[in-house]
Order: sequence, then structure tokens, then C-alpha cells
Amino acid sequence: MPNCVIRSIQAIDARYPLPPGAGSDAVHTNPVYAMALTHLKTVGGPSGAGLALTLGEGNRLVCDAIGMLARPLVGRSIDEVMAHFGDEQRGMANDPTLRWLGPHKGVVHLALASITNACWDLWAKSRGLPLWKLLLDLEDEALLATLDLSYLEDMLTHDEALALLRAQRASRPERNSILDTGYPGYDTSVGWMGYDDAKVRALTQQAIDRGFTAFKLKVGSIDDERDLRRAEMLRQMAGEAGILMFDANQRWDAPEAMRMCKALAKFKPLWIEEPTHPDDIHAHVELARAIAPVRIAAGEHMPNRVVFKNMMRYGGVHFLQADCTRLAGVSEFLAVSLMAKKFGLPIVPHVGDMGQIHQHLVLFNHIALNDEVHFLEHIPHLQKHFIFPAKVKEGCYMPPQEPGASTDMRVGRKD
Repeated sequence: MPNCVIRSIQAIDARYPLPPGAGSDAVHTNPVYAMALTHLKTVGGPSGAGLALTLGEGNRLVCDAIGMLARPLVGRSIDEVMAHFGDEQRGMANDPTLRWLGPHKGVVHLALASITNACWDLWAKSRGLPLWKLLLDLEDEALLATLDLSYLEDMLTHDEALALLRAQRASRPERNSILDTGYPGYDTSVGWMGYDDAKVRALTQQAIDRGFTAFKLKVGSIDDERDLRRAEMLRQMAGEAGILMFDANQRWDAPEAMRMCKALAKFKPLWIEEPTHPDDIHAHVELARAIAPVRIAAGEHMPNRVVFKNMMRYGGVHFLQADCTRLAGVSEFLAVSLMAKKFGLPIVPHVGDMGQIHQHLVLFNHIALNDEVHFLEHIPHLQKHFIFPAKVKEGCYMPPQEPGASTDMRVGRKD
């Protein structure tokens, strides 16, 4: 279905209240999962659906920004837009009336994420392909034309990115087995901050019964002993072979982070996530040195490729939690993925999309970039609101078969 012309753009403020305690962490205590949705409407063809996650009232601001940023797309075919989407995205990101509000972060960048994701969804639907297949089918130069690599030239040139892709192309068939086995997940919903110990135990056992072997616990309680007690409890339930991650959601300042990361290290977590402010590169570097071999994961609130570049350059992070609903969508996620490949660091996404888009992206990263298989975060709370929810079988995401990026939603309540 070539040349789908974008006739109109709709921004939808969709909100999905959660059960008590769900989604809570040390900083976000009573969240409402909200999606700033972009719908790119065509005449007689599919609609593109994009999304970016917020946690409530601020969602309407992102929707307002979507309406302003996306105007240049109206009247153009999706093939035309995506042929040089890196340039298109750079133009939207540098809108002279809105760039001041960022640049490349905050409300305007979240809006760009939603718009970008809608463009990729529409492009995949126009070709009758799931997003992962579209990405794998693109020629290397065509893929790079969809990326904005500006401000990365000192660390990743166009030619270097092209070489990274070409170096792995011949061996792609060796990694196609992931399409049969699925991509492993880890359960992040067992250990929300607002859950009492009994609920954490019950949910962890349920996750074990469903085939999960990796689990995340929210930390950053007012009472340090609560964190330590719950960490010990989860380690006992998971056993020595289980994989644990602890997530502070930026709760600690640098000295607190140093003290608590050292205290939690005895429970042998794979990582400690967002231990302090996401912009404090120096603190992350100092922590990384002090708590080794425990590693640091971050990226949920890193707003753009430039922050990722510097965090990688100075050694402040070991697991990169790039999120295509925080970065400028699929395209900036792929730019960060290429940079991470150069640094030899793994991408383990944060799933502000509830894993819907990222299930496609981790398949691409493994097959096309030869990234090691780690696992993809699983948050099940909004599954019933997606038209084609992610299929998780025995703890693994199974590759989507429907055309698009798996972003079509049943529109939620607007508060």
C-alpha cells in the first residue's frame, strides 16, 4: 500500500488509572499511566499510531506540542517523509518557535517521540510488515537516512555507523533463531514501591510460575531497612540463580547513592538502576568505580543521544535503558543503539511503551547489530488497552506478526 498520504493529525490525551500501588516507585508515588498518542490519518489507507508515556496531568502539554510539531507532515506521503527522515526529524526538533523549550528534551521531545513512532508505524503498515521486519529489510544506507546523527560526529560518524551495520550483515542468518524462541523478558511489576511484602512475595511466585527468572525491586524507601529487608526477601525467593535488579528511580543524592548501593551490593544484583539524578554524569562515574562489580543501569530519563554519548564516554553506565518514548522515538533509539555498539555496551530498554515497540527494536538490535541477548522489561498493566498486546510466552516476547509497530490502542479515559 505505497504512498499513503497523511491527510490529518490527531493528538489524543489517553489516561489509564492503575490499581492501588501499581506503577509506584520512590519518586512517582501515585501514577496514572498516560499516553500522548499521535494518529496520522490517511484517506483509504491505514493510520499511523505513535505514543509517548507520561504520568498524568502533563500529558495534555505533550499533546499540544504534537499538534504544533507535526504540522509539516500534512499532505505528504509516508514514503516521502521516511526517505530522509533524519532530516525531517532534525527539522522538527529544531523548530525555531519550540526549540527554546528544550532543546531536545522535555515536553517537546516527548511530542517528537510520539510523532516519530507514528511515522514508523504508518510506514510499516503501508508495506504490510511488522516494524522489526521493515527494519531488517531496509538497506543500510536507507536505514541511516532515517536517523539524525547530529551532535554525535565526534563519536559516531555516518561512515562509522555504516561500517557497523555492514560488518554484521553476512552473519544475520545465524541469529534468526530468536524469531522462533522469542526474546527473554524480565518482570518489573512484582516489586512496586507501594506493594507490601506479602504482595511482592505472591507476585514474584506467580512470575516464577510463568517462566520468568529475572525480577526488579523498587528501592529508595524513607526507611533504608525496608529496602534491605525486601531485597533479601526477593533474593531468597529467586534463589542464587535468579537475576535481581534494584531501581531507585533517582531518589538518592550522590552520598546516599554511594551508601545504599554498597549496602545493596551484598544481594548480588545485576544492576542498580537510576541511583541518582539522571543528568549527574560525574556521580554516575564515581558510583560505577566504587560499587564494581555491581553495575549501573540508566537511561529511562536520559532525554537525548547527546546525554547518552557523554554517559558512555565517561563510563557512568553499564546497561543502557534507552526508551523510544523518552528519546525522539524509534530513530533516536537506533542512533543510541549504534553508538552503544561502538562502545560495546548493551541496550536493555526501559519500556515506557509497555514493551510494544521495543519488542521490535531488540529483535533488530540482536539480528542486525549482533547485540547479545539480555532481556526486555515486561510491564503488563496496559495490555488490555492495546489492539495487539505483546505476546509473552514462558517469559519470552514472541515476535509480532501484525503490520506496524504494535502501537494501536483502545483510547483510554481523559481525566
